[in-house]
Amino acid sequence: MHRWAGRVAVVTGASSAIGAAITQQLVTNAVNVVGMARRVEKVQDLASILKSEPGKLYPIKCDITKDQELKDTFSWVKDTLGGVDLLINNAGTNKPHSLTDGPDEVFKRIVDVNILALARCTRLAIQSMRERGVDDGHILHINSGWCTALQLCSSIVGHFIHPGVLMYSASKHAVTVMTEGLRRELWKEKSRIRVTSLSPGLACTHLPYEEAIGEYSSLEPADIAKAAIYALSAPPHVQIHELMVRPVPGTS
Repeated sequence: MHRWAGRVAVVTGASSAIGAAITQQLVTNAVNVVGMARRVEKVQDLASILKSEPGKLYPIKCDITKDQELKDTFSWVKDTLGGVDLLINNAGTNKPHSLTDGPDEVFKRIVDVNILALARCTRLAIQSMRERGVDDGHILHINSGWCTALQLCSSIVGHFIHPGVLMYSASKHAVTVMTEGLRRELWKEKSRIRVTSLSPGLACTHLPYEEAIGEYSSLEPADIAKAAIYALSAPPHVQIHELMVRPVPGTS
């Protein structure tokens, strides 16, 4: 991670769980992190905890589903820090509903957060890199989301179909497709910007283990953050394009 020291990362959904864990790992590794979240006070609390680390955390209040807020945030990053070198697309949402009975507002929220906002953040980050001639940047999608009912996140459904969360699963399949599509676009340009999709298995992010998942094994946010650091730490000529992380013993 030494080559990222002093450079700028943007992390969406940085207020808790996986986003907070990745933010902490980056700041500890001397990366300057712009932590975006609607609950910015939680990012501010994290910044206080990390104030003695070699990197610095800049908390920014931003709803990534609002296009103008996103543009303003990336403009602030350009004016204040120079631009984006790393983007961690971590923010995601999920609320279990059947495809036939689910409400429109839930489906729209899933699409807005998991697909459209991710695509917009990616576009703005790539534009920032191109403007400055940065050809060794990295886009990392945390191909996961949030289950309001269980306080769990799992994105293996981005590779398989799981009954009860079909719209969420569809949004995660979209992230998988966009990751490969972006790789191909960058390859055609002979760009050395790398792109990674990190798919966590069942992860217990808030509630106590027994209450949330009972008999199943679970990952911790720190496990996923370490996997993200692994992908970012690969030599410049190595692209870890798809990384799936599951607990042991595994789940179906």
